Amino acid sequence: MNDHRTAPATPATPVGSAVAHGSGHGAEAEAVRLFRERLGLAGLIDVHTHFMPERVLHKVWNYFDTNGPLIGDLEWPITYRKEEAERTALLRSFGVRSFTAMLYPHKPGMAAWLNAWAADFAGRTPDCLHTATLFPEPGVETYVRAAVEAGARVFKAHVQVGAYDPADELLDGAWGLLAEAGIPVVIHCGSGPAPGKYTGPGPVGRVLARHPGLRLVVAHMGMPEYEEFTGLAERYTEVRLDTTMAFTDFTERFMPFPPRALPRIAALGDRVLLGSDFPNIPYPYVHQLHALERLELGDEWLRAVCHDNAARLFGL
Repeated sequence: MNDHRTAPATPATPVGSAVAHGSGHGAEAEAVRLFRERLGLAGLIDVHTHFMPERVLHKVWNYFDTNGPLIGDLEWPITYRKEEAERTALLRSFGVRSFTAMLYPHKPGMAAWLNAWAADFAGRTPDCLHTATLFPEPGVETYVRAAVEAGARVFKAHVQVGAYDPADELLDGAWGLLAEAGIPVVIHCGSGPAPGKYTGPGPVGRVLARHPGLRLVVAHMGMPEYEEFTGLAERYTEVRLDTTMAFTDFTERFMPFPPRALPRIAALGDRVLLGSDFPNIPYPYVHQLHALERLELGDEWLRAVCHDNAARLFGL
């Protein structure tokens, strides 16, 4: 594994400062740079960013704009409502050296088509980890295998939006294939911001009981069942948590992380990964970084979360 670090520099700007919430993306890129340099990191690795076909992404944005029920009736402005090229350029300006194209179907018949788009996107975007997805439907194991053979390095599963049971027998072969291949799956399975029929730790626990070696990355730290999903990570050594939207001012207002669980998160420092939900976030990107910093779990923990853990997981 390459060590992408620089010498430490000046302290990062506090989350509430004018620079952190600056008037332009140039000011924000500077704030991110200061954060990285203070930690001695030349780059970040973000395992939870969204790129998808433009017409699909615009439908997602419209869902946020109209306060769809799955976002908990929250006011949720999209901070980075920009064209694809500008979004990738922004991530690079923030020093994100590797990111993902989290995309997901909400009904049968979509996943294989989305996978084809994602393979093309990864081919023209070398700093994006080739991402794929799946849905419980006949043929799922076939197209998952095809995506793996085409070089997919990470999968996305969205239990809340897809409204499916991750322990559905239709998915069993696909989970087994991904476990054997050692390919991580970023899975939205917590009940936030609004619960789904199959969200929560129970269904995912049943999947892990069958496939204990499956490399699940629980999105949003499992929000709001933070402690239950932390327990799964403590029980299964290949389970990880991503930080997406957790600890931010926005999320702390309605689904706060329990302070009593922070020592457990500190102890899992080698299996917590930076995620942001870029571009679909209602605040500046840098706020996620400063929200992690103010946990005061130490610079070593921050370096691991923001770069080293993902670099090790993906062999970067």
